[in-house]
Amino acid sequence: MTHADYDAFAEAYSAENDSNLMNAHYERPAMLDLAGDVDGRRVLDAGCGSGPLSLELRDRGAVVTGFDVSAEMVGLARKRLGDDADLRVHDLARPLPYSDGAFDDVVASLSLHYLREWEGPLRELRRVLRPGGRLLVSVDHPTAHVLLRPGTDYFTVAPWLAEVEFRESRAVLNVWHRPLYAMVRDFTRSGFRVADIDEPAVAEDTPDHLRPEFRHGHTRFLGFLFFVLVAE
Repeated sequence: MTHADYDAFAEAYSAENDSNLMNAHYERPAMLDLAGDVDGRRVLDAGCGSGPLSLELRDRGAVVTGFDVSAEMVGLARKRLGDDADLRVHDLARPLPYSDGAFDDVVASLSLHYLREWEGPLRELRRVLRPGGRLLVSVDHPTAHVLLRPGTDYFTVAPWLAEVEFRESRAVLNVWHRPLYAMVRDFTRSGFRVADIDEPAVAEDTPDHLRPEFRHGHTRFLGFLFFVLVAE
């Protein structure tokens, strides 16, 4: 997946993510819960997309900076946050254009799993965090690779194509499956301590028509995996 691919369906992707189950009522509320009180904190949104998480964080008092690989996505984020928002077009796989220790928190919301190599980008995210700062990460749950594709090897880092539809736009997302041990290894090798791992429930205010068909009253499912990492 390249920035041109995202540019092609940016508006449809953004509109879908503003109201669907997986983003609006599951992933984004979970990231905000993990972030907690961000009033006055300097936060980098690494892979900000069209800016819904950035806006929520700013509304809670954070000083937000963001970047995304797609120019169209960044354009949509500017419309959402205003022309004065500190937003840039940048690739997470490349060195970051920020000074050492510039941020108290970094949020990487469903962005790392598009990268084959994690250690270099993670070291850059560690560099721009102050000591003791937090990296909040959400990625595809690693068990999904095996559940959706029986017979594949859970323990190997491997690409897989996810066919998705955003409104009337179809897209193929090229994401990387990564087993849990490989994630944790890359986190710790890059200077982070794992402070929390979460597999949250959907938000309590999720509309009934969007709620999955849970069995026996359960409110959790294998969707995304969440981490709170501390820069050491």
